[in-house]
This record gives sequence, C-alpha cells and structure tokens, in this order.
Amino acid sequence: MVLLMAGASVAYASHSWGGYHWPRTANPFTVKLGDNVTSQWDSNLNVAASDWTLSSVLNTNVIASNAGKNCRTTLGRVEVCNSKYGNNGWLGIASIWVSGNHITKGTVKLNDTYFSKPAYNTPQWRQLVMCQEIGHTFGLDHQDENFTNLNLGTCMDYTNNPGANQHPNAHDFEQLEYIYAHLDSQTVAGQNVSSKNSASDTDENNLSDWGREVRKSKDGKTSLFEKDLGKGNKIFTFVIWTQ
Repeated sequence: MVLLMAGASVAYASHSWGGYHWPRTANPFTVKLGDNVTSQWDSNLNVAASDWTLSSVLNTNVIASNAGKNCRTTLGRVEVCNSKYGNNGWLGIASIWVSGNHITKGTVKLNDTYFSKPAYNTPQWRQLVMCQEIGHTFGLDHQDENFTNLNLGTCMDYTNNPGANQHPNAHDFEQLEYIYAHLDSQTVAGQNVSSKNSASDTDENNLSDWGREVRKSKDGKTSLFEKDLGKGNKIFTFVIWTQ
C-alpha cells in the first residue's frame, strides 16, 4: 500500500508493523500509559501523549504507575520508564507483547546513561525518542530508516537532526486509521491487570534475551528483535542505538 500525502512531492509507504494492533470493540479507544518516569521526563511524556491523542482512532491517558526500574509489564497498557540502564549501546527501546496479531501489553524504556551525556541531553532528543517509542507500541513502524535522508517531519523518522522530528505527522495518523479500520470481538486495552514477569516474558535489559535480530537499518542506528514464545505469542523489541 502506498499513500500520497496531499501537497507533498514524495510517496510514503505503509509503516504499519505486521498488522499488530490492540484489540478493541469500538473506536476511538484508549491506551493507558503508565507514568514511571522522573520529573525530567514528565513533560516529554505528556507532550507525546497529547500528540498521539490527535488520532481519530485512539486516545492516550497518562496514569500513575509503579512498574519499577525494570518496567514490570501490565496487561492492557504500556508502561513508560526511565533509568540508568548502563552502557549497553541502546538509547531507547519499545517492546510489544503480541498474541496472534493482537498487542496485549507494552513497555517503553529510556536509557538515562546516555541521556545524561551532552550528545543526548537535549529536549529535542528526549522528545523524539519518547514520541517514537510510544508510537511503536500502537503498531507503527518507522517511516524511514535512512539516517541521512531528508527529515520527514515525524518522530517515526530516525534522524541526525531531532529538532525537525518531534511529533507525529499526518501520515502517522493515516496509518493508525488503516491499522484500526476494523473492530475486534474483544478488548484488552485499558484492563490494567497486573502481570509480573514470568517465564514467558523477557529481560529487556539483557540484549541476548531479546531473541533474534530480524532487521537492522543500513546505518546500524535502529534494530528490531523478535522473541518467539510459542503458540502464537511473541515479543517484538524496537531499538534506537546510540551514534
């Protein structure tokens, strides 16, 4: 599927990720974002939540949470966390747990080990990564993974110039409408059922536990990992690597 943005000179390919979506019985539905971030990140989380709520098919609601440093998962919502996760090479990660093609829970983790350094300790880098990782938890992929291409004016585009890519753009909202065009017979978003890590979960701080790397951008700045849990259950982890 190729969409042509009105007034634009380029054609944008679909950036739906594999058709994965939150099951729900009506639109718009609400994705709850568990706030486990420190005060330095609160404004970035609130801006991203407001931005994505401009979608016609989904809303977001930032709620207090207690997922802890390791971002313990919660069925039916996305936990958003920050901490000094170490010099492991990743700036931010977003993970979604899927059953069939349905997203059941998600996490966003922001690595303060790097965000405390001058190269990334800017409002622009914080907003880009927060916005992009939350977007992944809705079933969106990147619009563009070429680090040196012109900016597309969306946080779903990785870039050397984060100031130009702070928020979703019209194509992101079109893609969400495409992803959530059909309704399901069940819902999981918003259930808020505590789901402590079990043998079927993964240690998001341990790169070797992310499963196999199924994709890496040509410039090596982004990756996607897949962990197969069996019986149609998987975990996908989107990674932004440091430069």
